[in-house]
Amino acid sequence: MSEIDLVPLHNELARFIPLGRSGLLPALHAAQKIYGWLPQEVAAEVARSLRVPLADVHGVIEFYSLFYNEQVGRNFIRVCTDQACALKGADNLLGRLCKHYDVEPGQTTKDLSLTIERSPCLGLCEQAPVALVDDDAQTNIAPDFKSYDLGIPRSLVYGSMRKLTANCGNGTTTLAKYGEYSAYKKALSMTPEAVIAETDKASGLVGRGGAAFPTGIKWGGAAKAQADQKYVVCNADESEPGTFKDRVLLLDDPHRTIEGMCIAAYAIGATKGYIYIRAEYPYILPVLENALVEARSAGYLGSHFDIEIRVGAGAYICGEETALFESIEGKRGFPRVKPPFPTTNGLFDKPTVINNVETLCNVPLIISIGSAEYRRIGTEKSPGPKLFCVSGDVAKPGLYEVPFGVTLREMLKMAGGVAGKKQLKAVLFGGAAGAFATSAHLDVKLTFEDLRAAGLPLGSGVIMVFDETRDLRDALKRLGKFFAHESCGKCYPCQMGTQRQMEILDRVANGSVLPGDFVRLEDVGWTMTDASLCGLGQTAASAVLSAMKLWPELFVEESKVENKKVSRVSKVSKAGKKAVKKDVSKISKVSKVSKAKPIKVKKIVKAIVKKSRKAATNKK
Repeated sequence: MSEIDLVPLHNELARFIPLGRSGLLPALHAAQKIYGWLPQEVAAEVARSLRVPLADVHGVIEFYSLFYNEQVGRNFIRVCTDQACALKGADNLLGRLCKHYDVEPGQTTKDLSLTIERSPCLGLCEQAPVALVDDDAQTNIAPDFKSYDLGIPRSLVYGSMRKLTANCGNGTTTLAKYGEYSAYKKALSMTPEAVIAETDKASGLVGRGGAAFPTGIKWGGAAKAQADQKYVVCNADESEPGTFKDRVLLLDDPHRTIEGMCIAAYAIGATKGYIYIRAEYPYILPVLENALVEARSAGYLGSHFDIEIRVGAGAYICGEETALFESIEGKRGFPRVKPPFPTTNGLFDKPTVINNVETLCNVPLIISIGSAEYRRIGTEKSPGPKLFCVSGDVAKPGLYEVPFGVTLREMLKMAGGVAGKKQLKAVLFGGAAGAFATSAHLDVKLTFEDLRAAGLPLGSGVIMVFDETRDLRDALKRLGKFFAHESCGKCYPCQMGTQRQMEILDRVANGSVLPGDFVRLEDVGWTMTDASLCGLGQTAASAVLSAMKLWPELFVEESKVENKKVSRVSKVSKAGKKAVKKDVSKISKVSKVSKAKPIKVKKIVKAIVKKSRKAATNKK
């Protein structure tokens, strides 16, 4: 007979039963809150109550990293070791913490009182190093743990303008402080077509989550679709290392996002909305719930349009729109094949508009001041304000609101420059799925068109700074581990590619490069980019490929001999056989230079990279 008392679970499951399978994630969250984990008996009861096959329930539990089917501690400490926190000594913090409790990362103390985990990005990059202690954010942790901030994290908001962040930086904005939904009321006095026109070419608004898809086209497609039910979904699952803008917007000014969703719902004819928020933001949940209650009491939400919150469970892939739909529907977060597109076949196979938080916050601004006035901000091809998440080796990390068009140099000057009066080594643009820049890019304007011309992605607005002392091989290693961990495994190019990429980057970081690793890394990167099903795999190698162009010497193992010459050249790449075709037909011949004259590493690398780039260009 089971020793687990299922009575408390029965009481919780009653409210999820009407949702059927779509209630699976919230039901599992509720069950795990009761028992601390999800034993077999609990999973079986959830399956029976929601009428979901038990195998599917186990599949969901095993897919999401924050669901546990084995006994864990009554309390949790999750230490972020992704790039921004790593720059601030997160690995040492984790090591000291584990030593104190006599456990390894991922283990639980013998008395089951505590589990300590190494966590992917917690969205607190500007206050690194950080941890999540149960539901509280622990930020700015001192190396000796004697000082830190615990609880709801502060919002550090700066920049040259305050349009989107007007209510941010001073705690949560209640409805009484926010005021009436004036933009929504103005939208209701317009036709839905006119509202869509304002968000289309009139304002030039494009998605701020990274894809930069025109908002008006998305809304127009959903409005034209014929269906008995339509949905508006807010993608608040920001999990890109270095990104934290959605956290600040939702925590400090939740009504701006809700108002944007109300306007979108009116424009396309939707009656139901969802805010999908990542589980690593537990302290935002009560803030959002209270804001929804306030909006319902004021009549902005109700029978005509209402919003439900769904909490993820630790899966970066659910930031991809169709994977997010699958998650809301109670499934593993696997991306769907497109077409069909969400505007006709989205959530529950119904027409759906999905926008991220920053995009939705732009909507009330556009409607309230008008598209013409909105276009006065920014540039012709990149109109409006933009939020940038600045972290790493800067004097003043935080969320910066600026008009499109400021330069990287100006942005870094606002942030106080490189910390410690050190020199700039690199900037990671756009997050883990972005690309590296150097001091040569300081005068590039931060617009879609200028960054594109410079070969840099705007992405999710990440600007992560590395000073001259940093070893970028360690940064690349962490990026490799991140994508290998977060790949959902649905498509083979990403599933296998992220693993191979991680293995090679591990060797690069450890100084144990193998013959052919340079070209292997390129081949893996381009294969993922060209053949992966969704944006995760398509961008998993972006930063790595950019680093290979900028610093090819990082991927070469140098033997320390007299005059900085080598008798054994990296073990560089099979692309080298083309670069030095006259003398060598295979890279193995290059790696056995000991039998020939000493060759300087940089000359070999230069030839290899030149030929590799030419090959890549021909491939395209």
